[in-house]
Amino acid sequence: MSQDLFQAPDYYQLDDLLSEEHLLVRAAAREWVKRAVSPIIEEAAQQAKFPTSIISGLAEIGAFGPYIPEEYGGAGLDQISYGLIMQEIERGDSGVRSTASVQSSLVMYPIWKYGNEAQKQKYLPKLASGELLGCFGLTEPNHGSNPGGMETKIKDMGDHFLLNGAKMWISNAPFADIAVVWAKNEAGRIKGLVVERGMEGFTTPETHNKWSLRASATGELIFDNVKIPKENILPNKDGLGAPLGCLDSARYGIAWGAIGAAMDCYDTALRYSKERIQFDKPIAGTQLQQKKLAEMITEITKAQLLTWRLGVLKNEGRATTAQISMAKRNNVDMALKIAREARQVLGAMGITGEYSIMRHMMNLESVVTYEGTHDIHLLITGFDITGIPAFK
Repeated sequence: MSQDLFQAPDYYQLDDLLSEEHLLVRAAAREWVKRAVSPIIEEAAQQAKFPTSIISGLAEIGAFGPYIPEEYGGAGLDQISYGLIMQEIERGDSGVRSTASVQSSLVMYPIWKYGNEAQKQKYLPKLASGELLGCFGLTEPNHGSNPGGMETKIKDMGDHFLLNGAKMWISNAPFADIAVVWAKNEAGRIKGLVVERGMEGFTTPETHNKWSLRASATGELIFDNVKIPKENILPNKDGLGAPLGCLDSARYGIAWGAIGAAMDCYDTALRYSKERIQFDKPIAGTQLQQKKLAEMITEITKAQLLTWRLGVLKNEGRATTAQISMAKRNNVDMALKIAREARQVLGAMGITGEYSIMRHMMNLESVVTYEGTHDIHLLITGFDITGIPAFK
């Protein structure tokens, strides 16, 4: 178990743009990651097991619904604080950030925004404390980038709904206590509903043999004539815009989180390059390694500026879906490229579990695909600037 020596880069002194509360929130998350995640994460990834021991710690640092109002158990923080927490957690591991992201943006967010008061009181405090864990059921075996084509259905049976269908690639599914699920009613309108573990006909088989997000639990949601009480329907928004609103929040968190993974790879490569001696001097003194490192810090700095501005817009209620897509696409792509370059700086050592780089690289191959693929986000930007959809 190697010591966590991470030092965060801030080449443009962006800390000057953060409030005292932002800095305190980030410091708490950073200290927790160093203490609770770094010592165990390599073994968890090797064993392909989600470390359940960290759930209470995630709750303590406010990682579950940090922007949810305090009256519902949240921390009542702003969007930049949320981003900073995601950045620090993904610096530890993308899979751990996925767990927090899903809980916050894909489970708590829709209940808070689309649910009624009874649903908020019933679920949000327990989700914020980690007593309950949730997952988000949108992606289906035949419908990924086209969620509007979903085949999962609900049928009104008078005193309840009957739910049938399946979802796949669902983070947190194997251990989730509740699932926020999206299904079409008889009129073809998409509705959100809360499915609780224990409901007859509801199963969550785990997905195995992943080479990515190995410290995150992934599974399916299977619905076989599941009886859903009518009070479990989210009443305040329906249609495809409802789940896409959740994805906006999740993608925003990913844009920050990817920077954390990139920072960790850069910091590891920088430290290694100063210590690794070849031809009687540190490899950091060679032009090719300096090129790699200089390009890494440049791209990280650009991404930091992008997300900070996006956070300001999000706080003001002015961030658009297309702006969030641009940041998610750019930052994950940036992090992947930095992971690959950093791996080369370390040579053969870069593929071992002694360093975090290869784990980040494998994780980011999932992050670049989920919550909208790299190509789909490009088309979202293209549609926004031209006004012409090119999705089909």
